Amino acid sequence: MTTAFSLAPLFRHSVGFDRFNDLFESAARNEAGSSYPPYNVEKHGDDHYRIVVAAAGFQEDDLDLQVEKGVLTVTGGKRDNGAAEVTYLHQGIAQRAFKLSFRLADHIEVKAAGLANGLLSIDLLRIVPEEAKAKRIPINGDQPALN
Repeated sequence: MTTAFSLAPLFRHSVGFDRFNDLFESAARNEAGSSYPPYNVEKHGDDHYRIVVAAAGFQEDDLDLQVEKGVLTVTGGKRDNGAAEVTYLHQGIAQRAFKLSFRLADHIEVKAAGLANGLLSIDLLRIVPEEAKAKRIPINGDQPALN
């Protein structure tokens, strides 16, 4: 059973933000088979975002973050640390390998990442260059229009 729904009505008044909208739509379409590990996409201001991944049992060396062609990829997998074999009587903490991909909108940069209390936090910042920012165009009634 699919519980997917369209976010198109929310984005009717936006033009040119398709890739940013894809980030939220792909999160909403997340299928049961690809829901590990759970994660949040948070907005902390107009230009500040954070992705928080539940990475219980993973250490910094077990995680890898890469950005290539506007796609942030988070991979995790336990490395063999040469420790003695453990026999689990019950293993409820999943530590299987994973790969999450997030398509970043234009002008979104990864600023920092940190692992604390089993949560991997990835801070994102939208830095819009001056030439891409909105400009006010004055209307001059005395000047003829160019042909």
